[in-house]
Amino acid sequence: MNISIIGTGYVGLVTGTCFAEVGHQVVCVDCDAGKIELLKAGGIPIYEPGLKELVEKNTAEGRLRFTTSTREGVEASDIIFIAVPTPPLPDGSVDLSFIEGVARDIASAMTGYKIVVDKSTVPVKTGQKVAETIQRYCKAKVECDVVSNPEFLREGFAVEDFMRPDRVVIGVTSERPVKAIQEVFAPYNAPVIVTDIHSAELIKHAANSFLALKISYINAISLVCEATGANVQEVANGIGMDARIGRRFLDAGLGFGGSCFPKDLSAFIKISEQLGYDFRLLREVQRINAEQMERFLKKIADTLWVLKEKRIGVLGLAFKQNTDDVRNSPAIDLCHRLLKEGAVLRVHDPKAMEKAKAVLKEATFVADMNAVADGCDALVVATEWPEFKKLDLEHARKVMTHPILFDGRNLFDAREMERHGWIYKSVGR
Repeated sequence: MNISIIGTGYVGLVTGTCFAEVGHQVVCVDCDAGKIELLKAGGIPIYEPGLKELVEKNTAEGRLRFTTSTREGVEASDIIFIAVPTPPLPDGSVDLSFIEGVARDIASAMTGYKIVVDKSTVPVKTGQKVAETIQRYCKAKVECDVVSNPEFLREGFAVEDFMRPDRVVIGVTSERPVKAIQEVFAPYNAPVIVTDIHSAELIKHAANSFLALKISYINAISLVCEATGANVQEVANGIGMDARIGRRFLDAGLGFGGSCFPKDLSAFIKISEQLGYDFRLLREVQRINAEQMERFLKKIADTLWVLKEKRIGVLGLAFKQNTDDVRNSPAIDLCHRLLKEGAVLRVHDPKAMEKAKAVLKEATFVADMNAVADGCDALVVATEWPEFKKLDLEHARKVMTHPILFDGRNLFDAREMERHGWIYKSVGR
């Protein structure tokens, strides 16, 4: 199939590359000329395991190309995927100006029937507005179908998730585009769910809000565990073995962050409010998530007493492992709060150092994770990178003023840490 992707950010680049990998002809479009030139030159603007290799392979084999021209993308394709940003507004609702702008650009370039697929995470009824906009601004007055196809990609595992999806959701207003979209996704051998367009738009917000709820639930359980001497990991294992619940997203820590969960949760609350329902359960999820960081900061302050001029080493800056994304990162939030209290920070992340430098200007960035501890009064694990489990703890003991470690991701064994003389504080244990 001939496919164009309008918006070559995180979702768009993964989507276009994985479509090319199964044989489709793909044009990725973006208004950022610097990004397009980087991609044409063999570079890549994000870190995602396995993605760079697939971009290089499919570009070399002629199935994947990049342009700044929406018209070129529209003319070259039968199916157009919209994957532009939908950033949050101050009241929690979604800024749809990028979606509207792309819909107008598509309309002005159309000369024949097209299928326009909304891949961006959007409020319910956005597809209806996209269809109205295209109809209004299409001078050729040709027909199109607007389809909702929400993405369910986990940063750090996006290529794997796209190539082996749990399900593919297709939301439509008529049967006309269904067969073509099914053909696009046929190589992935995944269950395809065909719904009305409004249901498809709701599925993404409902799914992410439920996962955020699950994380806040186990973080609330961690407080009960700390109050009773129980171990939240053992509790999570016990309830996670129930097939109705499952173990994933039951890891207590600093709370959820990133570009999706906080934004989608706020948006879903606002969408529900506009539809006449006060989603109080999700407001509580937000409150628990915010309080989790406050409690972790209190552990640090209670142990170190005065934070001013304390040297603290922070391991992890990305919002989660296997990504360089620092947007809404709990680790970055933690650093800012420690700096506000006058702490002196030495920080390290396997992949997110360069992006973090733009938002964390007062910290000292350290290339070697084992050098972070030099002269520190305490260490903090803020991101669950598996590499941190290999930290040379004996070296850290020797170069720190005192062996204190605050584990915000429960990476280390509490008994072992205490046996080796560490003052060790984790979450829910």
